[in-house]
Amino acid sequence: MTGFLILAFLILIAGVIAVPLASRFGLGSVLGYLLAGMAISPILASLNVDVEALQVFAEFGVVMMLFIIGLEMEPQRLWDMRGKLAGLGGGQVLLTTLAIAGIALIDDRPWQTALAIGMMLALSSTAIIVQTLTEKGLLRTEGGEASFSVLLVQDVAVIPILALIPLLALPELGALAAGHGGDGAHGGIDLTASMSGWLAGITRIGAVAAVIAIGIFAIRPLFRYIARANLRELFTAAALVVVIGIALLMSLVGLSPALGAFIAGVVLATSEYRHELESDINPFKGLLLGLFFITVGAGIDFGLASTIWTSVVFWAAVTIAAKMAVLLTVGWFYGLRRQALWLFALSLPQAGEFAFVLIAFAVANAVFDQAFADLLLLVVALTMLVTPLLFILYDKLIAHAYFAGQAPDASDPIGEENPIIIAGRGRVGGIIDRMLDAAGHRATVIDYNSQHLENLKKFGIKTYYGDATRPDLLASAGIERARILVVALDEREQIDKLVRYACENFPRLHVISRAKDRDHVYHLWAMGCRDIIRETYDSSLRMGRSVYEALGHDRQAAIAMVDAWEEMDRTSMREIADVYRLDIPAHENEALLAKIRELKAEWDPKLRDAMDEIAARRH
Repeated sequence: MTGFLILAFLILIAGVIAVPLASRFGLGSVLGYLLAGMAISPILASLNVDVEALQVFAEFGVVMMLFIIGLEMEPQRLWDMRGKLAGLGGGQVLLTTLAIAGIALIDDRPWQTALAIGMMLALSSTAIIVQTLTEKGLLRTEGGEASFSVLLVQDVAVIPILALIPLLALPELGALAAGHGGDGAHGGIDLTASMSGWLAGITRIGAVAAVIAIGIFAIRPLFRYIARANLRELFTAAALVVVIGIALLMSLVGLSPALGAFIAGVVLATSEYRHELESDINPFKGLLLGLFFITVGAGIDFGLASTIWTSVVFWAAVTIAAKMAVLLTVGWFYGLRRQALWLFALSLPQAGEFAFVLIAFAVANAVFDQAFADLLLLVVALTMLVTPLLFILYDKLIAHAYFAGQAPDASDPIGEENPIIIAGRGRVGGIIDRMLDAAGHRATVIDYNSQHLENLKKFGIKTYYGDATRPDLLASAGIERARILVVALDEREQIDKLVRYACENFPRLHVISRAKDRDHVYHLWAMGCRDIIRETYDSSLRMGRSVYEALGHDRQAAIAMVDAWEEMDRTSMREIADVYRLDIPAHENEALLAKIRELKAEWDPKLRDAMDEIAARRH
């Protein structure tokens, strides 16, 4: 018990210290976990901790992550992505396998070993990529969705790879297979191991069909039954039973547990229990994913790496370079451009966590010896370690080049001037543009999502591609003569940049800006913007009105009560905004805090009296 507590304390304290430090310096949580694992590696070795066994347990975090992603992806959306799945994913796996296998042949490896190496290193790390893209808010972007499509295909590709590896055995290494016992792909029970190829294939297809059937016919009744008990812990236990059970079924037939969990999540994406499942699984997913990354860092054999470091660096460089070349080629051919193409290429060049399993499986099936397997394990770990640095490269150079005006030729030429300019045509900007068009007002609309703009063109909607924060692009749009600038961008940093520039340089321009939250309103006010709309404000007011009506107030009383609250909120916000300062965080601004306390003491009793008067007047 003491040993377990020491191990748990070491892992948790390493993560708690390293991850905030890494995030503070812009390195991301994944690199923080990897560095934490590297830091405690000597301690774990002195305690004789089996890092590989710990990693197998931690990989369940990847399973949970794919389950949650599946919950957020309805079957129709997955069907809409079929082109990306077949074109991007299939092309990447096939071309990368051929490219790396070709390099291995040049390195005098047998063709069987070369093909196995190509297939293993063609796969990327679902855990690192999805976690990082989600953390940076890039998963739903054009490049992020393309990357996720490839990851899905790679999970499916594990099935034929597992089937092919035993066929690549080298006669001279045949004794190794017997020595390792051939325990199957996951180092556990594989019911298909002794089956013929066609029977194993049918069994695996049947297992996938069983997962779909369970999701459709069994899981909903199970959760309805559990829900009647009104015990949250039972629902959490049931959610874990579902995920663990599906992962077990996939493992028993030699398939990726993560793939089965994703399929189950997609089936349940339209379920009324979707959000409850997501909230119950999320904490376990986060902890296990962190543990997985720590075990990857702790599993690096620095002693071995110091003796064969040239080979490790060579194969890591070959893997990253070959995969990036293939990704750029496939992405360009598919239609990805600009920052979406670079995000796609820089996200996926590492080897994946499933390579650890495939390498052990290859040794057990006499495809290559243990010495070369140790080399490949270090290569996989090194490429995973480099991945967060590639994301930093994207953030600091690629994204900066496109969003800070270093790519002046990337934008569409703007051949019209209108009195209204709309920056961003997403959910917010699109509605505003349609409202203006319906009233006969023409606006110049600028957006930087090229795929979104291509879709709009099919409907005859004219939108210009470009970064609306660039002064030269705004000048070509006629900002000096425009009457109104609508800032409907998604990212707070870009909103701030555009509002600051417009307010400082065009004092007669009416700037209407979207704000992410209350603090953002104060921030924009301090920059000089005087027409600010919180993106969830009006919908919150409408929901509040519905709550009043559900409590028994009639429609008119509910409207009057909402109006009273809104008047108080708007008045108090202006007073608070006057003492807000850009150079001091809100929680350290004593004048701001004092003003909030003062207004709360003043307005709370007044607002209560107003509400009581409205309620009494309507009864």
